[in-house]
Amino acid sequence: MAGLYIHIPFCRQACIYCDFHFTISGHYQQDLCAALSKELIYRKAEWQSQSFQSVYFGGGTPSLLSAQQLEAILGAVYKHFKIEPDAEITLEANPDDLSKEKLSSLRQLGINRLSIGVQSFRDEDLVFMNRTHRRNNTLHCLEDAMQIGFNNFTIDLIYGIPGLSDKAWEENLQTAASLSINHLSCYSLTLEPATPYAGLVKKGRAAAPDEHQAAQQMQLLMDLAPALGFEQYEISNFARNNAYSIHNSAYWKGTPYLGIGPSAHSFSGTSRRQNIARNQAYIRALDAGEDAPHLLEELSESTIYNELIYTGLRTIWGVNEENLAALGKQHLEHFRQKIKPWLAQQLVEQKQNTWVLNKAGFLLADRIAMECFY
Repeated sequence: MAGLYIHIPFCRQACIYCDFHFTISGHYQQDLCAALSKELIYRKAEWQSQSFQSVYFGGGTPSLLSAQQLEAILGAVYKHFKIEPDAEITLEANPDDLSKEKLSSLRQLGINRLSIGVQSFRDEDLVFMNRTHRRNNTLHCLEDAMQIGFNNFTIDLIYGIPGLSDKAWEENLQTAASLSINHLSCYSLTLEPATPYAGLVKKGRAAAPDEHQAAQQMQLLMDLAPALGFEQYEISNFARNNAYSIHNSAYWKGTPYLGIGPSAHSFSGTSRRQNIARNQAYIRALDAGEDAPHLLEELSESTIYNELIYTGLRTIWGVNEENLAALGKQHLEHFRQKIKPWLAQQLVEQKQNTWVLNKAGFLLADRIAMECFY
């Protein structure tokens, strides 16, 4: 099984914190959509043995594409790749893009999961982050989506925003829990270089994120989640009724995935590929009948081991002894030695042949993983 990711690099406007590859110009939108279909055709030979359990439209803002553009891309996907009958087909969307007409079209196309960039239910936070929607847009679009027949949703929420008190963060979580959604992805606001936010902070026009506040709100999230009916199955991801993201879980479990589009990443199990993050160069190459310009990295055993540790310790599935042993006995022995101090501190639990971080360990997951690296 594998996952398919399709990057749509268009946004209506720039959120102050975002460092993903995107453009607010729509001049090349149709050309890029055509190039995506061409890359799908170009890459099918190397992936013809794979069956895909998920298709994920990410970005950028994929909901900016018309139903006709999405239909053309999905047509190429189903024509050239084996997609499982019950595959998870996710579209990232902004609430203000999801009219009833648009939602109906998406459902008819076979989109069966919506990832909605809510970020906050407070208008003051949305204004600060330069989001295009407001609280009422979110509530209305979710109501409309359920009426149309969607029942699989995830929403993004951000904590650690300047001015977001612990009480306001709890109210955001309570609002999310009151809605008929089965998945939450929650992230700390970060100050990334070369973003509008970094520029505002440098000029003294905005406050930088408070690490103490963010850590406190992360702890609040972890404490509240069970009472709200959500299981924390990955550090930033929470699900009701086992509604885990099939696509993202593949990343954390080391499953191969194919990335299509400018800046998209692919992972074969032993190598990683990154497409060029320049839209026009991407389009020109595929128009000329060539592969998209990209970087290819063959992964060493140590790199594969490190990534297995890093992703595994972030999840409830942990790090499995058999997977480590498959890389070589020395990797398993190395991990056993390095994890001992964390077992002694009761931050890690060993369940038969698997090591899993507990709630306290999740707060130190990156540090624990790095201590176990080669």
